[in-house]
Amino acid sequence: MQALIGKKLGMTQIFAETGDATPVSVIQAGPCPIVQVKTPERDGYSAIQIGFGEAKKNRVSKPAAGHFNRASLAPLRVLKEVRVADASQFKVGDVLNVKIFEGAERVDVAGVSKGRGFAGTIKRYHFQRGPETHGSKNVREPGSVGANTTPARILKGKRLPGRMGGKNRTTRNLKIVQIDAENNLIFVMGSVPGANNGIVFIRRG
Repeated sequence: MQALIGKKLGMTQIFAETGDATPVSVIQAGPCPIVQVKTPERDGYSAIQIGFGEAKKNRVSKPAAGHFNRASLAPLRVLKEVRVADASQFKVGDVLNVKIFEGAERVDVAGVSKGRGFAGTIKRYHFQRGPETHGSKNVREPGSVGANTTPARILKGKRLPGRMGGKNRTTRNLKIVQIDAENNLIFVMGSVPGANNGIVFIRRG
C-alpha cells in the first residue's frame, strides 16, 4: 500500500547543477496513523483507514470521538480508506509517512480544485466576447443557446454560466523530483489540484 493523505503547501523551483529550473509542488505527505483495519472475515474486504491532521476535541462528534478512542489516537481532521491486498500486514496505531514513496518514480495526486464561484461563459469556457460597438448588446453574454420550435428547449450539456471549480480532480503521473523524509515533504513536478493548505490524497502512480 503506497498512499497517503497530505497537505499542499505551495509551489517553488528546484535548480539542477546545470542551472535548469524545475517547477514543483510541495506536499506535506503524512504522517498518517492507521485508525482502523478491515479484514475479509469481519468486513468482507481488506482495507485500512488512515488519518491526517490534528483536530480539536470539541470539533469532533461523539461517534467520531469514540472511533478515535477505540484506536487510542487523538482526533484527526481527515480520514481516508485505502484498499490493500493483505490487511494483516497492518495494525491500528502504526504510522505511515513519506518514506513509503521511496523508490517510486511517479504519483497521482487528488484534491478539490479551487472554487471560482459563479462564472460566465468567457471565464468558465473561454468563449470569445461579442463586439463592443454599434449598439451591440451581446458583449459578454453567451449568445443564442436555444433550438427551433422542435425541441423547443435547451439541450442538456449546453455550456452556460454556472458554478466553476470546487470539484474533485486528479492529476496523474506526476514525477517525484525529491523526497524530504525528515520533514515529511514530497516534491512533485508541476501543479496539483487545490489551493495552498488544501487537503490532497497521494498514491503511487
